[in-house]
Amino acid sequence: MKPTDISNPDYFHKVVDCQWACPAHTPVPEYIRLIAAERYADAYMINWKSNVFPGVLGRTCDRPCEPACRRGRVEEEGTAEPVAICRLKRVAADYKGDISARLPQAPKRKNGKRVALVGAGPASLTVARDLLPLGYHVVIFDADKQGGGMMRTQIPKFRLPDAVLDEEVGFILSMKPELRFGQRVSSMKALLAEGFDAIFVGSGAPRGRDLDIPGRKEAKANIHIGIDWLSSVSFGHVTKIGKRVIVLGGGNTAMDCCRSSKRLGGEEVTVVVRSGFEEMKASPWEKEDAMHEGIPIKNFLVPKEFTHERGKLTGILFSKVVAKRDEKGRRDLVPSGEPDVHIPCDDVLVAVGQENAFPWIEKDAGIEFDRWGLPKLDPKTFQSTNPKVFFGGDAAFGPKNIIWAVAHGHDAAVSIDKLLNGEDLSDRPPPGVNAASQKMGIHEWSYDNQISLDHRFKVPIKDNAITLRNIKEEVELGFDPKLAFAEAQRCLNCDVQTVFSTGRCIECDACVDICPMDCITFTENGEEQDLRKRLTAPALNVTQDLYVSSALKTGRVMVKDEDVCLHCGLCAERCPTGAWDMQKFLVDMTHAGHACRPPRRSAA
Repeated sequence: MKPTDISNPDYFHKVVDCQWACPAHTPVPEYIRLIAAERYADAYMINWKSNVFPGVLGRTCDRPCEPACRRGRVEEEGTAEPVAICRLKRVAADYKGDISARLPQAPKRKNGKRVALVGAGPASLTVARDLLPLGYHVVIFDADKQGGGMMRTQIPKFRLPDAVLDEEVGFILSMKPELRFGQRVSSMKALLAEGFDAIFVGSGAPRGRDLDIPGRKEAKANIHIGIDWLSSVSFGHVTKIGKRVIVLGGGNTAMDCCRSSKRLGGEEVTVVVRSGFEEMKASPWEKEDAMHEGIPIKNFLVPKEFTHERGKLTGILFSKVVAKRDEKGRRDLVPSGEPDVHIPCDDVLVAVGQENAFPWIEKDAGIEFDRWGLPKLDPKTFQSTNPKVFFGGDAAFGPKNIIWAVAHGHDAAVSIDKLLNGEDLSDRPPPGVNAASQKMGIHEWSYDNQISLDHRFKVPIKDNAITLRNIKEEVELGFDPKLAFAEAQRCLNCDVQTVFSTGRCIECDACVDICPMDCITFTENGEEQDLRKRLTAPALNVTQDLYVSSALKTGRVMVKDEDVCLHCGLCAERCPTGAWDMQKFLVDMTHAGHACRPPRRSAA
């Protein structure tokens, strides 16, 4: 294998698994260390730069970072749990204090370019946050009278209080974009005719899928589309529901629907899913929360018919299915042969998925769509077939989550900024990186490298007797500073990297002897597949790179398996020549502005 190029920004970036897995690439270990030091405002600002909505995401994020957490794979099987990254993010938001003086402001003098944002959800607000400080005149359109988009309309208040959302949306609106709230965009051609230099569509996936089975029309008065119903609840248009409620669907929207129903009068609320429990799209903690509130989840039932009497819904008839795999290993649901099941109910909430809807974009507006009704986009720049129009969030590639919408917003803002400065949109500079040695003495580090043996701490919650009485009563209390410190100590500081200097190594193997994970090996070089098998502990996870040195004096190479390294620093402490160093690697993702400008040649 060739020596590892550790100067490549992506190398150590990828080793910080949580940061790499986060769509916005938030520097997770950095802000967790700051929380441990009670520097909550600093931790918040690191989050705010990357993910824009730390208080919102600290309560609602889908947490792609946590399954990637190294802690989850270096501990004993069955007890391994990731660091509570998401809930620590909330700690930074809860205890940050007044950070208004640290937020950027839009310059009074504009740059003469006008950008329209369709929708005031997380993707559009991220674009606004990135472009407003650069002097763009940003105009935000939304049919609702408040900003926030799906964060406001589809996430129940018991998960995301208005005060939290209002504050973080307010940070962006304080930069004074032009607001056209309460104004639905009904024509792309009309918008283009207004002369905007660029348009960003962040209108989400606003249409919930229906279920066209017998009885749908006859019993329509008591059959509701989940996302529309949640929106009506959010704005106070719906304040009650029947005593017996069935929620169809296995995603997070279904979990929000069933838990909201429980608070609006539903005494017997049941979730019914066609797949198995493990295959449900809802996050594991969302399912746990629903069951904690006494809501059963019934699996492998496919709705067959809405039953009714004289136009009034009486229940749903389900056929029972089982999961089987064909000869190619593909999973399918097939009839079990058991009798159909009838579940009586007064109301049904259909939460079986969402889809994009662009009836307002005319066919001759220069924007092409694929066979699924999604815009044809450059996946790197988010530019549509109309060069002035960009998409992001759910409107771009279908329903995902808030953190993906934020990542799309950052990338689209870079594209818009480059377009309006006459630059190549595909020229995306690498992130800025900084690596600094953490040595304070021979055996002392500037960070706490002791490995905590604590298991993951649970977030305190309010009692059901309190929360089920009021749909606005937040369920989770969040970590207090003491619990936050204890949980922060579980972080392995994966961003403090082991950096090896070939010229200083005397091949004494002291680092090999002391490594608690057997992840360092001095051996003959070879092809990767062969080399992985010859290490002290075979490196079987091919998604994680090997750290390979250049040839040593004996002709051997040092090979380190990045997959299971604890970043404990014992190798650097033991090394008699300083061949190992611990260096903190900080990534700074490129956002719109001067950092993404190509260097200009001097006229001299």
